[in-house]
Amino acid sequence: MKLKLMQPQFALLIMASCVFWTACATQDFAPGTSAKPSSIVGPADSLEKATPGPVETANAEFAQTASGLRYRILRSGQGAKPTASSSVVSHYKGWLDDGSIFDSSYRSGQPIEFPLDGVIPGWTEGLQLIGEGGMIELEIPFQLGYGEQGMPPVIPPSSRLHFIVELVKVR
Repeated sequence: MKLKLMQPQFALLIMASCVFWTACATQDFAPGTSAKPSSIVGPADSLEKATPGPVETANAEFAQTASGLRYRILRSGQGAKPTASSSVVSHYKGWLDDGSIFDSSYRSGQPIEFPLDGVIPGWTEGLQLIGEGGMIELEIPFQLGYGEQGMPPVIPPSSRLHFIVELVKVR
């Protein structure tokens, strides 16, 4: 499936995912603990269930870029690294500070393809830090996400976003 995630389309995808999440609330997709800068998303077995690949560095500290993006590389990946103008195929899940999942490609079992210049700036910057086969955890300040306005009703105004992203392919 090829999906271009520009902001209006991404909003629809997020809303559809939330409806799906409500229907699947008993499944193990939610983090086991609140998102803290030095914690992994729930216990290690919960992370493994949420992602198809192994984590190399589960306890690494977050690093921060000049823009304010916080990240930690969970698996570096040995393949090609994307540029801001690349299209990528990725598996991901995203959650808010309170631990509520707002979107996840893992639910459908299908990674999603999108252009890096068509998503929020935190994703564009963060995915350039890993190669194909890599996995990264992103903590995106609202300025690099959906800003002060958010994407109501799914993402509240001025929300910090958290993601686990696996880079499957660079196109």
